[in-house]
Amino acid sequence: MSVKVEVVRTVTAELVEAFDRLLPQLSHNAAPLDAEALARLVGWQGNQLLAARVDDRIHGVLTLVMFPIPTGLRAWIEDVIVDEAGRGQGIGAALTKEAIRLAQEAGARTVDLTSRPSRQAANRLYERLGFQLRDSKVYRYAP
Repeated sequence: MSVKVEVVRTVTAELVEAFDRLLPQLSHNAAPLDAEALARLVGWQGNQLLAARVDDRIHGVLTLVMFPIPTGLRAWIEDVIVDEAGRGQGIGAALTKEAIRLAQEAGARTVDLTSRPSRQAANRLYERLGFQLRDSKVYRYAP
């Protein structure tokens, strides 16, 4: 099996269908994304949406967010989704490695991500790829 990871440049009907299938696997609360919403995501400065293909079908996506702050360029990996039917086949690893490569190429000092403790396989993957658990608290303000 060969996994091909690409940076999404244009929104297609295939991409909309892929998000219809994949997004509920990440969050039951997330609103569906139509072509217009995906175009905002793809066109947002600082975002790179990656799609992983196996046999010409999108089986996973990842959003790489990069932004400059006073201490340097930072990168965050967000919303990694691998189709349940394709898990354990290297799709998540391929997406994450490409995101790391792109972040390093852009000059990011660090690449961060968060993952729920219940996502044990994903957490093992991130540790295997060199991510280290940080002693930190994540705070969220939701008015």
